Amino acid sequence: MGRTNGKIRIGGILKNAYLACVDVLGAPDQPGVAAAILGALGGAHINVDFIVQCVDLNEQDHFVLCINRDDLPLALEVIEAVTRDIRARNVVFHNHMASIAIFGPDFRERPGIAANMFHALAQHGININAISTSISTVTCIIADNRLADAIAAIHEYFDAP
Repeated sequence: MGRTNGKIRIGGILKNAYLACVDVLGAPDQPGVAAAILGALGGAHINVDFIVQCVDLNEQDHFVLCINRDDLPLALEVIEAVTRDIRARNVVFHNHMASIAIFGPDFRERPGIAANMFHALAQHGININAISTSISTVTCIIADNRLADAIAAIHEYFDAP
């Protein structure tokens, strides 16, 4: 995979226009926190499509979890119960979210793929709420009303099938 017509060739675009994000903020950074949160959601038959976790300078965990929008009420109920047990400071949610991802088989050998995607979105004024990458994908969480714009932006910068 190289360049075609001056654009970087990618394997394709994945999207999900019907997400809600739940942020669990300020949990103690200790073993078992992620297991408690995700175990409770799994026990309630809620699939988590996207997970990002980081630790801040105060050694507090922060999680961004994206789920099907229809599952939000139950997910909030489940997460609120777990956050009391794990002593998280706050839970916030964003209802009308979407994911947009690009993929390709050799991303790890091609520096700048993520930067190009972020630049494409920025040029169209699209704010990124969360980012996750793997060796073959770059995924961004954005407002659902900007999904069509994000797809157009990616097609401007990338050669996608």
